[in-house]
Amino acid sequence: MGNDWRADRIGSALRGENPSVLRRLDAGFAVIGDVQFLPGYSVLLTDDPAVERLSDLPRARRSAFLSDMDRLGEAVERACGRLDPAFRRVNLEILGNTDGFLHAHVWPRFDWEPADVVRMPVWLYPRESWSDDTYALGPQHDELREAIRRELDRLSDVR
Repeated sequence: MGNDWRADRIGSALRGENPSVLRRLDAGFAVIGDVQFLPGYSVLLTDDPAVERLSDLPRARRSAFLSDMDRLGEAVERACGRLDPAFRRVNLEILGNTDGFLHAHVWPRFDWEPADVVRMPVWLYPRESWSDDTYALGPQHDELREAIRRELDRLSDVR
């Protein structure tokens, strides 16, 4: 399979071929991020590749997507809080400047982050943070993946 799934993240998720998928949610897919310089970074992908922005969705699907974003954010918050005592908070973002499909970023933030970026948007991290193999998603993140999955499952049971 290689990395072909990255060219079509939503289609590969729909076909069950996207290895970054954590769980199928009501209006999308919870996936763990390709880079983990902030361990637990996750993304909510829409389940419709034709949807470019939140306003493209009918009101009920829009609410479902935002509810899924909240659920993924809380799952990351709970998992990261348990695994790292320096966990501070989760930042949620819907941007869409690079990828032309609806998605939401879930960024855990930590007290151990460098002083020059700890209170700034994640996008101000040095460019190498995004491409350094040290931070690439891999088997070393299996415990984190499972912790987020468990929290997603717990939160679905509460609904």
